[in-house]
Amino acid sequence: MSDNISVEDLEEPLTLSTDVYLSREYARAEGERLWAKVWQHVGRVEEIPDVGDFITYEIGEESILVVRSAPDTIKAYYNVCSHRGRQLVEPKPGAHSSSGKKRKLFVCNYHGWQYDLEGNCVHVLDRDDWKCAMTEARARLGEIRVDTWGGWIWINMDPDCQPLREYLEPMASHLDQFELDKMRYRWRRWVVFECNWKVAIEAFAESYHVKATHPQLNKYGDFYALSVAQGLHGNNHFHSKKEGENSSASKTVSRTGKGADARAMISQMQSEFWDTMQASTTPTMVAAAQRLVDELPEGTPPQEVHEHWMAAARRDYAEQGVVWPELDPDRVAAAGLAWQVFPNMTILQGNVFALCYRTRPYRGDPDRCIYEAFAIERFPQGEEPATEWIYTEADDAQGWGKVLSQDFSNMRAVQRGMKSRGFRGPLPNPVQERKVTNLHRNLARYMGTGAPRRIE
Repeated sequence: MSDNISVEDLEEPLTLSTDVYLSREYARAEGERLWAKVWQHVGRVEEIPDVGDFITYEIGEESILVVRSAPDTIKAYYNVCSHRGRQLVEPKPGAHSSSGKKRKLFVCNYHGWQYDLEGNCVHVLDRDDWKCAMTEARARLGEIRVDTWGGWIWINMDPDCQPLREYLEPMASHLDQFELDKMRYRWRRWVVFECNWKVAIEAFAESYHVKATHPQLNKYGDFYALSVAQGLHGNNHFHSKKEGENSSASKTVSRTGKGADARAMISQMQSEFWDTMQASTTPTMVAAAQRLVDELPEGTPPQEVHEHWMAAARRDYAEQGVVWPELDPDRVAAAGLAWQVFPNMTILQGNVFALCYRTRPYRGDPDRCIYEAFAIERFPQGEEPATEWIYTEADDAQGWGKVLSQDFSNMRAVQRGMKSRGFRGPLPNPVQERKVTNLHRNLARYMGTGAPRRIE
């Protein structure tokens, strides 16, 4: 099969090359062929609310400086002085990134060159020494394309890239309804992990692993999920092999009710999610679920239990001053459980929350990556918690929680296992792991190699 495989080809049993995970040559080529060409989310808009606020973003050998240059304008530059290449803003050793506020200027600590928030070089020591060669265009910072969607700031180093909105479709249109831009950080954690960035993002790309990796969740429902290629991106939603069981109601992100008493099961599930992840639900939704046994009679059908729970949670939020977005059940069903945003982001969306993952290479090492997880949520105005990136060791089960710790055990073992002479290449499930093969289909378009191929 050629590197130009089609979406239809993803329905066939396919295998992947281990080189895309293990090859140092491939990892080096990613910097130029992939990361310099794609839109990447670098932070949240609320991280830089005022003029002069800035954050940095590191990807491979590049460091990007993102600053609010005006009340309604965000700019992005290469974080490097035009004179001798010194970084203007340096993250502290071991830090996730840099952030802060500049009243007017970024100053290079090497020779004192100064840049305003618009990227103009406004001071060069002994500028006349360059005669007429030091033009404004030559001295200014290298600017990068920047845009926003969903409350995130996105950058693209390719000056000829397609517009962000076009790049994000159809994902953006599916998730607009959840109003992610109105959510704020609940928590955010990161770690340098011992696996390739693709191994890390793929660990969260499907529900096929839930039965074996998260056995404690199986009592709450059936996690069989259809995985769908959506252009560059992909989503998955609950599915049934039985005809007539794939209505919008049964496909929604919150399908639950397994067992004799849906009231108790939803309450237990919500409590477990909060206790083990502090994500994929909220304290308000947990409280509403815990009242179900008192508010509904025994034997209430699961769908009615779910509808009552959602209505109660919506009222509870309204009392707090938080208005839910208007969500149509059919559109929610189409949006599914989760989205993989090409190349390196996962969004598990909900009515008033989202759990997100981002992975990226670490210093060009194919055996390590930067793994980040964060939860965002709708809060009453003024009650958003203050958060920062917290480095959390991979073996800190209390910090990451039970569910993510279970996923981590797979990521490390997969990276090691793929190096075995006895391993012939990944065999993604053609139905439930199509987001994985679609990721590699699109990677091959950028990289020129590594496309999925038929099993022989």
